Amino acid sequence: QVQLVESGGGLVQAGDSLRLSCAVSGRSFSRYVMAWFRQAPGKEREFVAAVRWSDGRTYYADSVKGRFTISRDNAKNTVFLQMNNLKPEDTAVYYCAASQGVSIAQPMGARGYPYWGQGTQVTVSS
Repeated sequence: QVQLVESGGGLVQAGDSLRLSCAVSGRSFSRYVMAWFRQAPGKEREFVAAVRWSDGRTYYADSVKGRFTISRDNAKNTVFLQMNNLKPEDTAVYYCAASQGVSIAQPMGARGYPYWGQGTQVTVSS
């Protein structure tokens, strides 16, 4: 079992930055792919970024490439999502997710992740 707790959301203006954190606990997760998804009101949950815990290899959605950076800190058992140059369309609840069965080459499907955090709200005003 893996437990995920997100933090770091908030209300910012367009162009600002935020860093989300996902504290990870439970069984050994060195073989996991960790991901961030987001869900805006009335829309489906959308893949944002993923990182393979063992080697730090990453994968990004086109909509955030160049603006967002996913990383993990082995010592702190934490996954981060650094979000720069935020846009109003980035407004959503952001979720951290974990999976042993997902490939870092194709990490986009939400159904592949059995473990989820409770989410943290990010609101970007124009």
